[in-house]
Amino acid sequence: MDYLGIDLSCAIGSLKNGSFPPQDCLLPLISKLLGYAIVAASTTVKLPQIMKILKHRSVRGLSLAAFELEVVGYTIALAYCLHTGLPFSAYGELVFLLIQAIILVAIIYYFSQPLGFSTWGRALLFCAIAPTVLAGRIDPFLFEALYASQHAIFFFARVPQIWKNFSNKSTGELSFLTCLMNTAGSLVRVFTSIQEKAPPSVVAGSVLGILTNGTILSQIIIYSKPQVEKEKKAE
Repeated sequence: MDYLGIDLSCAIGSLKNGSFPPQDCLLPLISKLLGYAIVAASTTVKLPQIMKILKHRSVRGLSLAAFELEVVGYTIALAYCLHTGLPFSAYGELVFLLIQAIILVAIIYYFSQPLGFSTWGRALLFCAIAPTVLAGRIDPFLFEALYASQHAIFFFARVPQIWKNFSNKSTGELSFLTCLMNTAGSLVRVFTSIQEKAPPSVVAGSVLGILTNGTILSQIIIYSKPQVEKEKKAE
């Protein structure tokens, strides 16, 4: 019995025989279920951040470079997974994360008017190159090099935001819920990537996501208390 790439026959057969499914049967099943759970959760992971910006009509404390680099990283990661033949449950969240990341950058642009020439230049360059990368119409060696660089891209996408939070001793309009889901998603993705026999570089990317997203999450927790106290004093 196979449904959405999930083989249920092993687990159902064991349960019918009155025994608990063996590890080599249970772990792949859990991995698939968690993979699809991540994909489902990813459809709304950035919605709290988007709603917070729209509610306050402010992008205070947000690093534009961080969110732009995130879009680039998601584009490269999605293109690589598409063209290496990984099952959808192993990377599906990248589709929804990329769409939401693009919407998020567009909203930040809107509330950061006026935009400089360099900002428009970066946006146009991305629009020109992204379709080619997603279609896989580039040299295979360059493709591998791009994917190898996407871990550095995601790292440097987080560094400006981490530094800005540290410098301001505030996380501004960053959403706690979005950062929490990003961290949890990276944690679960390590397990599913290992079970799906994804390349080591994919696993490494998830580990890096845990470290960087976890750092930002801890900053939100640490800096939120002083901010609340300041607001109380102001009242």
